[in-house]
Formats: sequence, structure tokens, C-alpha cells
Amino acid sequence: MENKIQSFFEKSLRENEIDNELYKVYSVKKGLRNEDGTGVLVGLTRISDVVGYKKVDNEKVDDYGSLYYRGINVKDIVQAPRREKRYLFEEVCFLILFGYLPNEQEFLEFKQILSDNYELPPHYLEANILGFPAKNLMNKLQQEVLMLYGYDQDADNIGIRETLEKGINLLAKIPSIVCYTYQTKVHYFEEQSLFIHHVNKDYSIAETILALLRDDGMFSEKEAEVLDVALLLHADHGGGNNSTFTNVVISSTGTDIYSAVAGAIGSLKGPRHGGANLAVKQQMELVIDEISTHATDEQIQSIIERILDKQFNDHSGLIYGIGHAVYTLSDPRSEILSEKCKELAIEKGRIDEYQFYCRFAQIAIEEIYRRKGIHVCSNVDFYSGLVYDMLGIPSDLYTLLFVVGRTVGWIAHNIENKLYSNRIIRPATKYVGEVKEYEDIEKR
Repeated sequence: MENKIQSFFEKSLRENEIDNELYKVYSVKKGLRNEDGTGVLVGLTRISDVVGYKKVDNEKVDDYGSLYYRGINVKDIVQAPRREKRYLFEEVCFLILFGYLPNEQEFLEFKQILSDNYELPPHYLEANILGFPAKNLMNKLQQEVLMLYGYDQDADNIGIRETLEKGINLLAKIPSIVCYTYQTKVHYFEEQSLFIHHVNKDYSIAETILALLRDDGMFSEKEAEVLDVALLLHADHGGGNNSTFTNVVISSTGTDIYSAVAGAIGSLKGPRHGGANLAVKQQMELVIDEISTHATDEQIQSIIERILDKQFNDHSGLIYGIGHAVYTLSDPRSEILSEKCKELAIEKGRIDEYQFYCRFAQIAIEEIYRRKGIHVCSNVDFYSGLVYDMLGIPSDLYTLLFVVGRTVGWIAHNIENKLYSNRIIRPATKYVGEVKEYEDIEKR
């Protein structure tokens, strides 16, 4: 069968090639990108703003990056002095969903709503997770989100309030689903002991994840703080990122929130989107195995050149974790996570490894500028894998933690699009083939 399909496919390529020049002729923006690399405007939003460059005399100029949630700089949220323990991710979830910072009473009520929705429906764990282990956890999470549709007595109601309520329910339940599906996988396929803990409603979402993943359910305050910030930094990134746009495209048809979130998870699974942090981890493990964390700058320079020359790692010529579609001089998420990564590295006794990452990133940035004359920066994926590794989070879960963080952004954009656009998204393509006569099969 494979040989036959290959033969059909090769003939198809000869018959149906699209000349690359036609994209310019018809002003088609590949990947919805303008010629200068900026994104084609496809909507308006008040949820978040991603600033990676500025326009001077209508020309794109590199700039230091900023990320705003509802107009508030994310750095200000993370770095604000705090007199007491705070759940930053939950606070940001409220901000993103409702558009303003909650007062103390509003926050406590919102946190209680989330906590009350932590638990899965009765017998759900046994019927849908423990009984059906899966090797690919992103695909499994899609299935579980769609499975929750069947437990919703009013699943197809796409009203604004109903979508918000269903979205908050998903936001609260996805963390435990992620952890339980992982525990089930390693039990069935890797013959490890099975640990299933009940959720603690007093915990934050970050604390819940650490407690459910660990055999003894224990974690330090610093561990919970760092994971809390990591989730916060992934909460939203504008309406143009692939998974958020996918979610909005799907929901614009009038379908349910479960279908839209499942589609967004499928988008995030791709290595060009949410899977990049795992690619960074694999890359850096190979580099460290090759030259060690005590390597000289010259040794780091040499291995970076080998990567760019397609002679090391996966031979793609890409340095994963360096560069971004929007950010140029800096990625604010990377800067924030780097600081938290350093704090965690000190606690874990892994400061040498952290410092190696920093040196590697700087030398890679300089080498790319030397070769290509463009400014790039480390992105959030560069440090997130190291953070997760120091937290003892298995690599299987790296992209799923991205889902945990980004779900709130998907919900907010879903609702905003319903409120202010509410039209099916239906762009156009240009037919560039010939018009042909139909031939009877005997004449072909």
C-alpha cells in the first residue's frame, strides 16, 4: 500500500505544483505574515498586547519586548512587592477573564469558584482515565476535554455567561486531568507504581499540580512560587498565536467551548508552537553531554556553529529557544523566568547548569547576529524546560503545562470574539489551477 500511495503522491506533485512566485503576484501572505515579518491583522482585542518592535516612519524597528495583560505590564505583576502569599496565576486568570484586577473579596470568591470545580465528576477518573491509558498525553487531553462535553447537561449552550462558566470549569479541571493521565501512563506503559492523590481545595493550581505529581505530595514554597509564575507567563500571548486563533476560528462557527479548546490543544501540540520547550531540553542535554557545563566560551561557540551548520543536534540548523516571531531585542517572559530559574537553581544546587544556559544563550544570540545581521533573543521556552526539570516535572508534561496556563487565554478570546465580532471566520484562497474537461476512465 505504501508504494502505491507514494506513486500517486509523486504524480500529484508533478500535476499540481504551485509556483512560489504566484504568492507575490496575488499578494498572498504566507503564514499570515507581512513581508517584514509582522503578522497580518485578523482581529481586535483588549485582552493582551505583545510588543516586540516599534514602527518608525512605517518601518519595523527592533525594540525591547513587553507583554501586557489587560493593559498591565506582566513584569509589574510579578515584581510587585507582596506582604503575604499570593496566587499570581489565579489573579491573572481573573484579570484576563474579567478585564480588571479583583479586590480582596472578589479574588477570594473567584478562588473559591475555581477550587469548587477542581474535582472531576463522580467515577470519571475510573471510567475515562484509569481505564484508558494513552501514550500521547496531548492527544489524551483532547479526548478528555471532549469527554467532559458528555457530562455537561447544557453542553451546546454558547451564551456568553454559559461559555464563561464552562470555561472556568475547564480551567479548574484540566490540571488534575493532566496529572492523572500522566500517572496512568507511567503505571501501564512503564510499570511504575500508581499514585492517585485527591485534590486539596486549599491549594493553588500550581500547588495542586506539584502535589498530584509527587508520590508524597510534598513541595517547597519556592517550587510552588516558580511554577505559579511559569503558568502566569503562559496565560495569554495575544489573539494571533496559533492555538488562540485556532480556538477563535473554531468557536466562530457556533460550536461548543469543548470543541474549541480541544482544537486549540491540537494546535499547541505542534513543535513549532507549544512543543518547543521540549526541543530546547533535548538540545541542551545533547550540548551538555558533549561539552559539559564547565565548557569554555570557545567550546560553546564551536558547538553553536555546528548547530547552525546543521552538523549537531537534529541537523535542522535551528537553535531552539533562541528567536521569536514577534520579540526582537528581548522576550519579557524569558527575562522573568530566567530570574525565577536562578532562584530555583540556588535552592536545588544547580546554579552551574543555569549559568551555562545563560552563557549559551548570549553566545548564540551574538553568533546569529554575526551571521545574519538580525537581533534575536532567548524566548520563554529556553528556560521553561530547565525550570520544569528542576521541579521534577517529567518531560511528557512540558507542553501540557503550557495548556494549563493558556486555557484562560483561549476562554477569554473565545468570549471576546463572541461579544464583538461574532462572525464566522472565512478567509479566501485564490484558485491558480487550469480548467479541465472531465475524461472518461477509458481515455485516461
